[in-house]
Amino acid sequence: MAHDSSMDFFWGKRLVIFGCGYVGAAVAREVLTRGARVTALTRNEAIASVLRQEGIDTVVADLATDVWHERVAGSPDFSLNCVSSGGGGVDGYRHSYVGGMASIVAWARRQGPVGTLVYTSSTSVYPQGDGAVVDESAPTDLAEERGQLLLEAETRLRGGTGSCGRWFVLRLAGIYGPGRHHLVDQVRGGEVSGVGSQRLNLIHRDDIVAAILACFGAPSTVANEIFNVADDGAATKADVALWLAARLGVPAPGFSGAPAEARRSVTPDRIIANAKLKARLGWRPGHPTFREGYANLGSR
Repeated sequence: MAHDSSMDFFWGKRLVIFGCGYVGAAVAREVLTRGARVTALTRNEAIASVLRQEGIDTVVADLATDVWHERVAGSPDFSLNCVSSGGGGVDGYRHSYVGGMASIVAWARRQGPVGTLVYTSSTSVYPQGDGAVVDESAPTDLAEERGQLLLEAETRLRGGTGSCGRWFVLRLAGIYGPGRHHLVDQVRGGEVSGVGSQRLNLIHRDDIVAAILACFGAPSTVANEIFNVADDGAATKADVALWLAARLGVPAPGFSGAPAEARRSVTPDRIIANAKLKARLGWRPGHPTFREGYANLGSR
């Protein structure tokens, strides 16, 4: 069997994960298999119980406060902020993302440099539409209110550079994967939100995990970068919905023309470019299109 150098890289090292939910828990499980020690912070006691059973040292606290600072001691090799808003609308965004990042920076300054810190932001910081190809240089000053709060969190991280060895911001496209099949459920229900001609930028959870690990393992010459994380598909919502309907054996769905209930507006029609992440870190999506990502749909 070939020697896996990634085992050597993570063996005995320590990772702190802030917001150990859908993505964070997957990262935790992956690095545990590679010999790392993991500390996770979550506000959810039920999630904490599951994580502890898997051998993850877990702290239950609100990230935006400082009550956890003393409980997450030492200088980790890696830190990951993938906290979610937890609901609450704009105020929830401000509390979790801006307040949470401010708390992390304050904690890191007290601890001393905390190695590589990765923050999972979102492509919602980009306002571009009309089929534009959007890379990391695209202007973000016209982002909607929630996007502006994510940008403020990014700014707080960049301003706290002295508190970590280096930082990376990963702007994630629409997340899907095991156990997360919102679009599938809409197709089953016969109506999909939005319009069929809109491009649907997606990224599979496991490919997000791979991007995060690529940041942790990046050469020292690669630091303080922003990367888009999206697959290679850029398919339209109609392409995906019709393929899913055929796969599920259900009639082709209609399109509501309106945003999903959880959204205030329809996501702009654009193509999120991933070329920088590929070029700088050698990352490639294991699920380059929705077809690979939904290949095991029948076994979910």
